[in-house]
Parts: sequence; structure tokens; C-alpha cells
Amino acid sequence: MSDQINMRRRRLLGTTIAGISLLELGLSGLAHAQSADTAGSAKTGASSASFENIRSINAGTLNVSYAEAGPRNGPVVILLHGWPYDIYSFADVTPLLTAAGYRVIVPFLRGYGSTRFLSADTPRNGQQAVVAVDIINLMDALKIDKAVLGGFDWGARTVNIIAALWPQRVKAMVSVSGYLIGSQEANRAPLPPQAELAWWYQFYFATERGRAGYEANRHDFNKLIWHTASPKWNFDDATFERSAESFKNPDHVAVVIHNYRWRLGLAQGEPQYDELEKRLATGPTIAVPTITLEGDANGAAHPAPAAYAKKFTGKYQHRNIDGGIGHNLPQEAPKAFADAILDVTRL
Repeated sequence: MSDQINMRRRRLLGTTIAGISLLELGLSGLAHAQSADTAGSAKTGASSASFENIRSINAGTLNVSYAEAGPRNGPVVILLHGWPYDIYSFADVTPLLTAAGYRVIVPFLRGYGSTRFLSADTPRNGQQAVVAVDIINLMDALKIDKAVLGGFDWGARTVNIIAALWPQRVKAMVSVSGYLIGSQEANRAPLPPQAELAWWYQFYFATERGRAGYEANRHDFNKLIWHTASPKWNFDDATFERSAESFKNPDHVAVVIHNYRWRLGLAQGEPQYDELEKRLATGPTIAVPTITLEGDANGAAHPAPAAYAKKFTGKYQHRNIDGGIGHNLPQEAPKAFADAILDVTRL
């Protein structure tokens, strides 16, 4: 995007919800699943795919737990989940990639699953820069110089940040919902009422009532988000419960609440990340080869593809995934996501 972009446009990109209508969220009712489509949909939620190898390693301020599959000497793919999801969003993607010879790494982000802080004194920080630093630290700990990165939700924002700030570590990138880098300054700009309403949980989390409510009700709260963000995905109870175990992490609530409060400027980040946040606040472009994806039934707030296309200045392609695919695109359409990973290095 041009450096001369006006501030209003930049703010809309920063918030990542330009043009979103709450009517698209389907809060009034949960639609039934449609039949599987050519994108490789898993909307029935009945997959038995799992991960055989869950490992852990000290990396930066964390002991990171991660799934690993595929040949140790294969090209590396790192896949990042979002909120409120976990590594099992990629359970059906992973075997498709390992079959093509890739070594696949899927970490639990800070505050999820068995990933733990090494010190009780480390702030339970959820600001955008720190999650990206976690992944750079993980790559360093695993002696991975360069990888293909893929993600959605928090994971998409994180791969965007790594590609923008550390492009030498990124071979190529797949990002659901495109460009999600934001800033506290951009998030100060008010949005149209329907767009604001789409972020209801962000405002809830800004209150102590919201923090206490999420602490007490995180299971049902997150199941509601799954339904509203993917209104046509008829996942079964077993699928949700498998991921719900990750929300029992002792730091989960603190990290999630800080993430959303930080976005609104209601919580401070850590000073050592200030310079990174200043760079991110400029809305940096991304030059690594990129494929962006969007499901046709994404019920979560997300920008229109046209709003971010010019943010990708290298080889770039956007794909719309049809068939009632919602926010958790890798789990709902694993073949489409895996195909994007396989194709992005050949753009």
C-alpha cells in the first residue's frame, strides 16, 4: 500500500474490521452444516486425527509445547493457532503436509495447552509483538533458520508480524483473513456501530466483570465463539472438548485478557517491545511470497481482501474458500489450507 495512504484508511486496516456487519455473524441462530465440499471441508467435526509427538523446549521466557510430525530433515512448516483454538486446528492439515515431505511444527501459544512460563515473575503479556517474539525464540531453540509460516486469527497476525519484521526467517506465508497487524493508535478510532458490536467480547474483557466472567465460564464462552465465528461448522462435542483442554492452562485467562485490553490501550505492554510496536504501528508491508485465504462463512470480524491486497508487495495470491467455511479455516477446510502451504513456495 502506498506510503501516502491517508490516516483514516490506515486506521481501518489496523483494526482489521473494515466493512464488517454484525448481521454476518449469525448470532441469532446457529446454522446447520452443509455437505463436504471440494475444499476438503471437515465441517462435521468428526475427524479422529491427532498428534503422536508432543514435545517441549525452553525458548525465551517460555517452555513451549509443540506437536511435531514429518521427516526431521524436511523443509519446515510452522503452523499457528488463534483464540479460542489450539493446535488441533491443524490436526487434519498436518498429515497432508508430512505426506509431501514437510517437517511440521505446531506450537501451543503462550497461555494455551502445556506451554508454560519459566518464571512466575514474567508478565502474562498478550500484546501482538511478544507472541511473534515467542515464535522467533522457538525457531532459534529448534535451530530452524527459515520456515514456511501459516496461521489464522492470533496465528495469522503473528505470521504477518514475523514476515514484516524478520523476513529473512520466512520462506513463504499463508495467512487466513490477510493482513492483521494493528496498533493501539489505530484501535483508538471508533468504528460504525455494527462493526463495534462485532467486537462485543473485546469490550467485555475490558471490564473486571468480563475478566471474572471469562475465568468462570471460559468453556462455554469459547464454545459460543466457535459457533458464532463458524456458524455453518457442525463440530461435535468431542472436537470442542479436545481443544477445550488447552484453555485450562493456568495463564490462559491472564494472557487473553491482556491481549484484548492492550489492543484498546487499556493495558501496558512491556518496554522491551516498544520499538517493535512502533515499527508495527506504521503498517509495514510484507514482501515474502504470500497466499491469503478467506472462508465464505467467516462469522468473526475480518477485513475485506481488497482492503489489504496492497500490503503484500511480493508474489501474492488470494483465495476465497467456499462451502460454508468459517473462521477456523484450517480445521474446517484442511485440504484448502494444506494446498495453500504447498503452493505458496511455487508462486
